[in-house]
Amino acid sequence: MNIVLWLVQVLLALVFLMAGAPKAFQYERAKAPMEWVADVPQGLVTFIGSAEMLGAVGLILPALTGILPRLTPLAAVGLVIVMLLAGGFHVTRREYSHVVTNLVLFALAAFVAYGRFTVVPL
Repeated sequence: MNIVLWLVQVLLALVFLMAGAPKAFQYERAKAPMEWVADVPQGLVTFIGSAEMLGAVGLILPALTGILPRLTPLAAVGLVIVMLLAGGFHVTRREYSHVVTNLVLFALAAFVAYGRFTVVPL
């Protein structure tokens, strides 16, 4: 189970790093593929991207280094919250294809949180 959790953690970290970086650092570039970005204040988009990137780092770095490893499941919980809010946002805009993606990422982050809190704690 530890190997499966590590694989999911790495996968989630890559996804959230790739999704968060354009939002945090390249606002204009993020507007093209993500139509919702133009309708949200730039500061909020930057905050969302930063939260996604910090969550990605939190999934890997504490567990890998052994420094405050309890931050790993907390990072997963933070990403669960981000995905819940993103799903709600996309439902209000009737962007249901985005909601499916949010649900998948929500489920993976919840799996890591549960796994690292109870099944194979760090």
